[in-house]
Amino acid sequence: MTDRMTARQFHDAEGVGDWRVLFDGACAYFDTGSFATGVALVAEIGRLADEVNHHPDVDLRYPGVTVRLWTHDVEGLSHRDVALARQISAAARDLGISADSGPLQCYNLTVDALVPVNVRPFWAALLGYRAGADDDLVDPRGRGPSVGFQIMDTARTQRNRVHLDVSVPHDQAEARIAAALAAGGRMVSTEHAPAWWVLADMEGNEACVATWQGRD
Repeated sequence: MTDRMTARQFHDAEGVGDWRVLFDGACAYFDTGSFATGVALVAEIGRLADEVNHHPDVDLRYPGVTVRLWTHDVEGLSHRDVALARQISAAARDLGISADSGPLQCYNLTVDALVPVNVRPFWAALLGYRAGADDDLVDPRGRGPSVGFQIMDTARTQRNRVHLDVSVPHDQAEARIAAALAAGGRMVSTEHAPAWWVLADMEGNEACVATWQGRD
């Protein structure tokens, strides 16, 4: 029996009214109003997470704290997320902090492809991503958006209308480019290097690897 639960099951659980399930997990935004109050909440979240050995992603900013819950060993939500969500909400209330679902959002990117399995390795190498649930690619550091792949009925000959600019450390650019090329990509242009290189997967979807260099 798996511990994994659906989004509906999460929302139907008691005590999770502060939380909203998005693409990448169950999220809550707590309007702390000050950085010091945010630090206090993060410290309490850390204590609670360590007690149960279940650790959320936490983003601390001046006006508030965003928390994301996701159970990695089931690649989805679980009852452990429900339990920790309740505890975090209770800790926020004890600190006089209210939740606000308005600022919550996440996004992913979709690549149209005739044969997604052929182009997926290119995008994994380009972004430094790994395979996630449902054949998507995900950032192993939990920072960037997920990348999905949608099957096209017919080939597209024009350039893609949207592309990614991937900013990397200047001393990592060559390795990242080499990995993307080895994964089936091709170099489109080096005209603006080292500010950016234009690459494409084997179906012509373009992306740029960028650095700070060459922008003076």
